[in-house]
Amino acid sequence: MQSLTQLWLFFLIVLAVVILPGMDMAYIAGSSLVGGRRQGLLALAGIVAGGICHVIAAACGIGLLIKLVPGLFNAVLLAGAVYLAWIGVSLLRSRSAAVLEAQAPRLSDRSAVLRGALTSLLNPKAYLFMLAIFPQFIDPQRGAVWLQALVLWTIIAVTQAGIYGGLALGLAGGRDWLQRRPSGGLLLNRGVGALLLLTALWTVTAGWQH
Repeated sequence: MQSLTQLWLFFLIVLAVVILPGMDMAYIAGSSLVGGRRQGLLALAGIVAGGICHVIAAACGIGLLIKLVPGLFNAVLLAGAVYLAWIGVSLLRSRSAAVLEAQAPRLSDRSAVLRGALTSLLNPKAYLFMLAIFPQFIDPQRGAVWLQALVLWTIIAVTQAGIYGGLALGLAGGRDWLQRRPSGGLLLNRGVGALLLLTALWTVTAGWQH
């Protein structure tokens, strides 16, 4: 198993990555503002579940495949950006603040989790992390690789739950405040939509490999 020093170092790196704005954070923020506390936390659950797939992918060597075939990484990058932009455009095109009303239809629990998982799976930052950082903390000579990967994933999941969970709860409280001020709902739609579009644009321009 990894030493305690290695685990603390891994935690600090994960913390630095998680608090940087990105697709996961933008999606959870949008879900919390539009759907409230429950939908924000369900989105978080999906993000954490998607992390399991990233760990499995890293263990299976998919990260190496992406490194050997740069076009594959760009395809994932573009797919993630398009997905996030699609959500942003749908909010920008909304003509009312109905999404903030208590009676407004929301995503089912399953859909909220699945969308969160999809956002995680299309997040290029996660693949870069799994390619550049994750393998550095796995040593086959220290024991079962799957057990080491499980420990590292647990650190990632707990860190995401703490940071993103606090974000979801805080923004959900802001949504409750806006429900009492209907005139601000439409502006919120526009703001969240613009945030998602900017995140999609930044994702492509910052991560595209030539």
